[in-house]
Amino acid sequence: MHYHILMSETCNSQCSYCYKKSMEEFDNGLDKKFKFDFTSPESSTVDLKKLKRFLLKDEDAVLIFYGGEPLMEIEKIKRIMDEIHIPFRMQTNGKLLDKLPAKYVNRIKRILVSLDGTRKRTDLNRGIGTYDKVISNLNLIKQNGYKGELIARMTIAQEYPDIYEQVLSLIDAGFNSVHWQIDAGMYKFDYNYEKFKKFSEEYNKSISKLIDYWVEDMKKGKVLKLYPFLAIVDSLLKGEATSLRCGAGYEGYAISTDGKIVACPIMNCIENFKAGDLNTDPKNLKKFDVGGKCLKCEYLDRCGGRCLYTNKAELWPEQGTELICSTIKHLIDELEKKLPKIQELIDQKIIAKRQFSYEKYFGPEIIP
Repeated sequence: MHYHILMSETCNSQCSYCYKKSMEEFDNGLDKKFKFDFTSPESSTVDLKKLKRFLLKDEDAVLIFYGGEPLMEIEKIKRIMDEIHIPFRMQTNGKLLDKLPAKYVNRIKRILVSLDGTRKRTDLNRGIGTYDKVISNLNLIKQNGYKGELIARMTIAQEYPDIYEQVLSLIDAGFNSVHWQIDAGMYKFDYNYEKFKKFSEEYNKSISKLIDYWVEDMKKGKVLKLYPFLAIVDSLLKGEATSLRCGAGYEGYAISTDGKIVACPIMNCIENFKAGDLNTDPKNLKKFDVGGKCLKCEYLDRCGGRCLYTNKAELWPEQGTELICSTIKHLIDELEKKLPKIQELIDQKIIAKRQFSYEKYFGPEIIP
């Protein structure tokens, strides 16, 4: 299984869609729905021996360094990597990648880096100078021998539906791997029906344009790892149904700063989603499923439920959730329309089915 380990709950960025919103969202009513425990420390105090013993009980364990910003705890990351020899991944804002020695960076085979598209868009969301700093650090680790996969992790704000232009800017910057998440349904106060309806209409048009580009690019014999496209088409080609695509609560868990194990990092402080602790055998971790209207949706076996947290929290009203779902249905419908063309390219041996294979559950959003 994949385990996100929260190295720190603090961050060295103040992004508009994360820090700013968390400072404005005070009364969301979740205290009446969930039981919270805010006693965990800001940085990881996990006992290394316990962590090792827990992970080694799982023969397929993968550890994902996560935060906050995980690289604010570089020394703890180094100690973990010195002591435990399993596959490692990381999700980071990239600002401190130059501080982690190359011998450690080069062992992390997949790194998700937060970039929202162009320099202008990234700096608008994440602070002036962020884009150049991150790109500089990525160039540095490549110069120092990094051969793993670098994945651009985008947040799509409700004000900016231009996913086509922003993804292409990252491809032009050298990324072959990109994923994104729409900033919707995670907070209560940011819901505005007319605003999000307009966003969803423009976003859907932009998604269609991006899918056209993606399939056309396959004629060159390559398949760009645009993860929301890649994973859905992989399932369609295999004719397989899916559960929650991120794996939260059944194939992926989060290890909090005090060693509790929860279904997902965003549920870090919610007791209702505690699955166990480092003394629990991984096979015995509590499992969680999406519920509600998702269970009756005809798209469930292709979508999986989008997000366990938003499914349980229900922060947006039903009509807002339906708008979010409309973007998912559009994405799936558009990819299904392209399936005959993709199959034709496979039959012509221009591309191969294996090019749609990917590592599941290590972090990229599949259903934005």
